[in-house]
Amino acid sequence: MSSENQKKVNDLKSEGNKALETANFEEAIRKYTEAIALDPENHVLYSNRSAALTKAARYLEALGDADKTIEIKPDWAKGFSRKGTALCYLNRYEEAASVFMEGLKIDPENAQLKNGLEDAQSKLTGPSGSQPLGNPFAFPDIMQRLEANPKTREYLKQPDYRMMIQLLQQNPNSLQSFQDPRIIQTLGVLLGFDLEQKNADASEDKETESTPEQTSMPPQSSKSNPQNNSNPEPENQSNSQAQEEKQKGNEAYKKKDFDTAIAHYDKAIELDPTDITYRNNKAAVYFELKDYDKCIEISEEATNIGRENRADYTLIAKALARAGKAYMKKGDDESALRYLNKSLSEHRNPDIQKIVHALDKKIKENERLKYIDPEKSLEAKTLGNDYFKKGDYPTAKKHYDEAIKRNPDDAKLYSNRAACYTKLLEFNLALKDADKCIELDPKFIKGYLRKGSILYAMKEPSKAAQAYLKALDLDPNCEEANQGYRDSRMAEGNDPEAVRKRAMADPEVTQILKDPAMQLILQQMEKDPKAVREHLQNPEVAAKIEKLMECGIIALR
Repeated sequence: MSSENQKKVNDLKSEGNKALETANFEEAIRKYTEAIALDPENHVLYSNRSAALTKAARYLEALGDADKTIEIKPDWAKGFSRKGTALCYLNRYEEAASVFMEGLKIDPENAQLKNGLEDAQSKLTGPSGSQPLGNPFAFPDIMQRLEANPKTREYLKQPDYRMMIQLLQQNPNSLQSFQDPRIIQTLGVLLGFDLEQKNADASEDKETESTPEQTSMPPQSSKSNPQNNSNPEPENQSNSQAQEEKQKGNEAYKKKDFDTAIAHYDKAIELDPTDITYRNNKAAVYFELKDYDKCIEISEEATNIGRENRADYTLIAKALARAGKAYMKKGDDESALRYLNKSLSEHRNPDIQKIVHALDKKIKENERLKYIDPEKSLEAKTLGNDYFKKGDYPTAKKHYDEAIKRNPDDAKLYSNRAACYTKLLEFNLALKDADKCIELDPKFIKGYLRKGSILYAMKEPSKAAQAYLKALDLDPNCEEANQGYRDSRMAEGNDPEAVRKRAMADPEVTQILKDPAMQLILQQMEKDPKAVREHLQNPEVAAKIEKLMECGIIALR
């Protein structure tokens, strides 16, 4: 790697680290990603991005980066720490414990690995339940299971479906990128329940974001303790009463009797505190009441309850999304984006993805606008000019970059940076800046002069001549434009193809060449050059021949 690229990688890494320290996780991820593009075998970059992805609640992606870290540097303990942490967030505690132990073989005194192992083992033996199911797509009898189910048996006849299954077998961490409904159904088949139906039952009215959930059974895992099977009646009765209270709350909500709705949801929570939907519905009421702080508080409670009791991931995603939207209503876009991204890490809802995209764009635009400062732009421009005069073009360009960020509508700044790019032989970038300069100020003659000189350097004399003509339209006495035009035309004359292209762009020339009579005359002149004298006797033909001569299409011998 060149020293220049290495410097870019180090700079991007430092910027990513600063963003991570200030909890700007998405910015950190972007910086690390740019650095990885330049140095794809740098294990530290993948490790750092894994940390940022974990902080952004994008745990599957964090796991993928941790795996890459270990692949590149298998004797580096931190890679195992990153992987174990991501697995813990995914509730895959048995795998996490195994990974932490692998890391401790490399570095037996590593405190992070020791703490991670202790935490993972406590989750396996604690009251929160046992190890969740591993990767269902890694089951050895997966194809037999899919063949045995009527729905997935039909899917297996479709080549693209088989390809998706093979990809998921090879890389289970890519599951979140698959939004195909067939994969949802497949998960249900492999895990032994109908995910598609469960999701349909738990979905809320899409037309009104805050509409409470209508039906949702309590999480199965919280009711599956065999020690309680001897006396299930009181528990079932309690659940039934809770469902009745929720239904009454929904009816009150529809009537906009929000106080009554909250009272019924509170009663449902009291009867069955493990069901996430009651808190989700209560949060919806507070959202409707515009009490966004309370909505956020209840949504966070719902999220915690849902995770403790292994609720359907779509319900957890819904709670996080509602908190995010409440933050949006409060005008806290940064917090809103954080919660909405957490929601997407649970479930890739297309509507939430659109909101995140728009919100991210809005935040960046606000940051851009906040950064604008014409006075600081002028300071940066002055520094750029000083370095340009010294011949330090890379440093001059950095100052012009800053000046443009501070005042992006100043045409002269683009002209100055175009000059820098020209000196650095970055002609395409220089031309782009010259065009931007002209776009911002079509009457700024320097933009056309700059464009003409760039095109001339790019060996595009015809286009250069056109740019200089535009400059002459603004100032017919401009010596630089006159000289540039003459030089371009001379260079063009040494390039027959360039002459032809420029000439054919002239409608008058095109019309002459299409004239059947002129075509015969030109053919005759090609065979017998002396014949031109006879044709010059005709004033109309003479004018056309003169036009073709001016353009360089023909020449008299």
